[in-house]
Amino acid sequence: MDSRTESSEALRQQLREIARLACRARCIVVSTGAGTSAESGIPTFRDAQTGLWARYDPVMLASYEGFVTDPENVWRWYDERRQAMALASPNPGHLALARWEALALAGGQEFLLATQNIDGLHSRAGSMHLLELHGNIWFARPLKGAYSEACELPQCPLPQLPPYDGQGRLLRPHVVWFGEMLDNAVLSQAMVTAGRADLLLVVGSSSQVYPAAALPHAALRKGGTVVEINPSETELTPHAHFSLRGPSGELLPQLLAEIELLHPAAEAAAPAQRKGAP
Repeated sequence: MDSRTESSEALRQQLREIARLACRARCIVVSTGAGTSAESGIPTFRDAQTGLWARYDPVMLASYEGFVTDPENVWRWYDERRQAMALASPNPGHLALARWEALALAGGQEFLLATQNIDGLHSRAGSMHLLELHGNIWFARPLKGAYSEACELPQCPLPQLPPYDGQGRLLRPHVVWFGEMLDNAVLSQAMVTAGRADLLLVVGSSSQVYPAAALPHAALRKGGTVVEINPSETELTPHAHFSLRGPSGELLPQLLAEIELLHPAAEAAAPAQRKGAP
């Protein structure tokens, strides 16, 4: 048996063990980062600063101060990003998480997906119990308004830059900028749920951006099992019970396949599907 075969078998064994834990867990939390979106062709914030935008200070494109200085320019930057994101599609990793959620809920488990990504791909993939920690680029809210005042801006490209709401108030992107706090209600729900998670996965994240990076540690403090899926090692790696190397778009479907072999909800669905087949 060569080293590649041994490595492949070791991965299968790890996936089977994680699948067993997933089927027994009462509460499952998945935290995703920029890596999951990158696999759909969406560049990270800094990677998106190409061409004309390369000469701009990132803070001036993603801060309250930069926005009030030149709202039209900031919105032009975000509108270009929106147009690029509109061309992207959920990848197999996104779809696997949505399918896993459906299985978990059918089996009476609690499932929460907390993402740092602002592109809306998890929602498009079908995830429902979703917290967008850093907001959503497809929404906007009044400059001095509350998080709860966010409204969807589906037109792409936007017909007016900067956009205003029906009351004539200047709108800002519904995303978290440099120097801003996350929506406390969203963050609190994520932290509380992570604290009672039997199983928590961190997927496609450098585990360096807080407070999102604190979620696995909340689970660890309460005795939860933490799984990391990422192409390279991170600061979380020494603390994780399982650390799988590779793209989430490859590993999550493999994990889902193992879960479907064991999950009671999947077994219950199979006879119904066969019964309805011609």
